[in-house]
Amino acid sequence: MRTILIALLMTFASKVVALATEAGAQPNHAIINPPECYNNLTENVEFINSASDRQKFAAGMARRDGEGTPTVYRFNYQFAPSELQSFIDLHECAHHQVGDVDQPHPPRNSSEHLMNESIADCIAGLRFRDEYQKSETDFEKLITALRSDMEQIGFPEISVSSRISNITHCYTSYGPADIYIRNVIKQRASN
Repeated sequence: MRTILIALLMTFASKVVALATEAGAQPNHAIINPPECYNNLTENVEFINSASDRQKFAAGMARRDGEGTPTVYRFNYQFAPSELQSFIDLHECAHHQVGDVDQPHPPRNSSEHLMNESIADCIAGLRFRDEYQKSETDFEKLITALRSDMEQIGFPEISVSSRISNITHCYTSYGPADIYIRNVIKQRASN
């Protein structure tokens, strides 16, 4: 009985420490250099780092800046391991590579919006595999960090597992990203 009580107390204590760590997330990751990125019009995409006191997770946003320069805004990368930073960069770059940024933004959570996100995830997974990955564990670290952040933000499990399944399928099943990108652009042009 005493052993069970000690085990329960240790488990509880570790959960409290983990929650305290999450609640007071400290920026402790070096910000990596962004990847090379050109949009579908062969324009160089700029990357801009930004920090916010309001959120404690990394995020990215692809758009053209006020002067029309294709840009990826990198928010709070200091909260993410390098694998997740790389994936976010590659995902946002993918929106530029297939021309999403220069099209009207579809309604949030519409089928077109979700398809654009799935395509960007697929391209990011392929580029991560072919350009970033240094060891077999890098992909596992990416998936673990992505799952953790999505859960912390409050995504439902079905969204988390569906996204990870899509990324994993692309990562394990498709060829080079440049071929995938060409096929997406060609498919969109024929519609």
